[in-house]
Amino acid sequence: MKSLSRLFFTLSLISFGLFLNSIGAKSLAQVGGGRLYNDKYILHQANFNFTSGKASNASYGLGFTGGELAQGLFSGANYIVRSGFQYYYSIIPFEFAVSSQFVDFGPLVPGTPVTRTNRLTLSNGSAFGYEVLVFENHPLRNNPTGLDIPDTTCDSGTCSETTAAAWTLGTTYGFGYRCDDITGTECSSDFATSTFYKQFASSESAELAQPVMSGSDVGRDFESEVTYKVNISSTQPAGLYQNQIIYVAVPSI
Repeated sequence: MKSLSRLFFTLSLISFGLFLNSIGAKSLAQVGGGRLYNDKYILHQANFNFTSGKASNASYGLGFTGGELAQGLFSGANYIVRSGFQYYYSIIPFEFAVSSQFVDFGPLVPGTPVTRTNRLTLSNGSAFGYEVLVFENHPLRNNPTGLDIPDTTCDSGTCSETTAAAWTLGTTYGFGYRCDDITGTECSSDFATSTFYKQFASSESAELAQPVMSGSDVGRDFESEVTYKVNISSTQPAGLYQNQIIYVAVPSI
């Protein structure tokens, strides 16, 4: 039985955070009736906050909102309301982490699938939710020869970067992934069936990054587990195969 000497891939992480902290009158084309706009955006709100932000020095830190009808912390037996821009950024920052940036499959035996996992952890303070996209730079590749382990098409030959399908047979070869919920229901619904896998979208082939996690809840430490799976045929040349998997975490605003 032929085996590969070593196979691994590396992970690259990109996270993007953006929020509107304050609005200055100089940046507005027009202000009136709570409707603010210029050639790039339109904001509708019941009242105009003329100033907001966070001031600090060596001795203190102060979050503030000016001009709002009712800002502050309000609470009762069954509720807590935090009103004002100062609460927007201070409670839950947008954060995203991958448990390991190096995944090693070790020597491979033809017809014997190998899996490895990564834990994705995300905290989201955006009221409009978030999305985590994923893609690969190219299929698993032996760089000296340019030979690839192809992306899987699953048992039926139908799965792709956008379509999941069952992958259970030892005679189905390639490289793919699935996502399972650890906390919450953050993984794509494409993986609701435990045997379903997908290809990674490939930037080399101009394929668009695909959502692997998404949600609309505000909270800390949403966790999902990504399972990477590889299986080779007896005709796959031995060598060191590798690629990069890139995750892009984006808050919705």
